[in-house]
Amino acid sequence: MVIVGIKINDIGKISYFDSNGFRLKQNLTVIVDTDRGLQFGKVVELNVPKDEDTIYKKVVRVATKKDYLQYLKNNSDAEKAIIKCKELISKNNLNMAIIDANYNFERSQLLFRFVSDERVDFRNLAKELGSKLKTRIELRQIGIRDKAKEIGGIGPCGRFLCCNTFLTNFNTVSINMAKNQGLALNPSKINGVCGRLLCCLNYENEQYSAIREELPKLGEKITVNKIEGKVISIEPLRSKYKIITGNNEIIDVEKNDS
Repeated sequence: MVIVGIKINDIGKISYFDSNGFRLKQNLTVIVDTDRGLQFGKVVELNVPKDEDTIYKKVVRVATKKDYLQYLKNNSDAEKAIIKCKELISKNNLNMAIIDANYNFERSQLLFRFVSDERVDFRNLAKELGSKLKTRIELRQIGIRDKAKEIGGIGPCGRFLCCNTFLTNFNTVSINMAKNQGLALNPSKINGVCGRLLCCLNYENEQYSAIREELPKLGEKITVNKIEGKVISIEPLRSKYKIITGNNEIIDVEKNDS
């Protein structure tokens, strides 16, 4: 069994399939079997290590010109379906914004993805769409971070968004991570383009936490070289901190001095 990584409809995350004996190349388009039925995809990874605990679905065939034309038609019709969906959303006064829509390859299902700040009862919307578009409708609410992952962009660091380039999962990010790293709690500084806390706050948090365990806590009263004072600031990566004495003298202290 040879495992390959495939992007379905050229969007979203990479999914992994059994090549089913086909000799596949990078960027070759294929038809694959998925939980949503047949799907059109592009090969993006070759000879992926096999996970013995995973049951892999198979590549059905290498895509033909006819398959590609069907894929283009599906995309075109999905764009028209988005327009119809937005009309019905407005008619039903629903608080939701459609991100995209895509048919599975054989058009037995049409998936709409949307974002919203609240839970949305879209049952009537799904019925109306199914009646007008003559296919099974699925509406799936996604998070704002998922939207950023798919659209992409440039982060405040000047690089392409992590979620759009290499992150495969969203780990929990908390405001305590920003506090732990001594960052100013200014939303424009610690939020990403999605409006949520920067994913990269996670990257060095463990290192900061380990260093802080070896340093006094902010506000703690300590004695350094027989001088008593209170910790008023901490620089974890430099292993330094400042204390203020009873005479209002501010002293810089390195970890080895304490």
